[in-house]
Amino acid sequence: MLTPHATSEYGALRHVAMRYASDVTPDLDGPDVHPVLTRQKTTSSWKPYDPATVRTQQDTLIDLLRSRGTEVTLLGAAPGCPVQHYPRDIAFVIDHLLVMARLNATHRRPEADALAPLLPGAPHVARLDEGTIEGGDVALHTGTVLVGLGEETSPAGVAALQRALSHHGVDREVRPVRFATRGIVHLDDHFTIVAPGTALIHRDVFPHAEQRFFEKHFDLVDVTDAEARAVQANVLAIAPDTVIVIAGSDRIAGQLAARGLEVLAVDYSEVTRIPGSLRCTTLPLTRA
Repeated sequence: MLTPHATSEYGALRHVAMRYASDVTPDLDGPDVHPVLTRQKTTSSWKPYDPATVRTQQDTLIDLLRSRGTEVTLLGAAPGCPVQHYPRDIAFVIDHLLVMARLNATHRRPEADALAPLLPGAPHVARLDEGTIEGGDVALHTGTVLVGLGEETSPAGVAALQRALSHHGVDREVRPVRFATRGIVHLDDHFTIVAPGTALIHRDVFPHAEQRFFEKHFDLVDVTDAEARAVQANVLAIAPDTVIVIAGSDRIAGQLAARGLEVLAVDYSEVTRIPGSLRCTTLPLTRA
């Protein structure tokens, strides 16, 4: 029986859902490229990737997670959907509640169907009634839920999430996080909570008001423009003192290690050819 539970971004990761990359890849440069993608290409790097190599790198992460005691459930394929190896966006857990996301891109919506076999065992499931919201924009903070208002998540989706939490007895304020520029894919490419009171931040994409909020609540590790484009802020905490980063993010790893964290590195170079990484390819279902 699935019992979703997560009160933070760094609780010990007990159960996670993942899904392998399919052979369907996105059209990045054709005549029918969506305006949202056009804007996102101004803030992130988008390059063709080899699906087989992505799956091999996913296996490396799966092996690492299992070696650390995390149960990994592999979701079924979503036929015809590109970049379906980013299940973080299709749902998210807040306290005892599994929230089904409302994906902005029409072609991605069938991805959520793979969760259907898990839902009968989940005692509390919320489906939002309007707007759009994706899990890459959602971060749990003490007493609040931070939600990035980038290209994929709307104010109406934020409001719908607040109503759903209240309806299901989750006592948290949903706080929208605004960006200083258009073209943001998701919050977790620019801000990620990695441990109690510690977060990575790419300051350049946030207005001063948001930077002041983050400075008040977190010990911040700054991420450079180049590191953000390499998706190095998109890390995965698997315990309050342990975080997985991508190989090559040596400066960030050093900053985290200096704060007493155990830092594990995996090669995710093919995954990050489009703006997603460790956090995107994992959907935490249970954190202790």
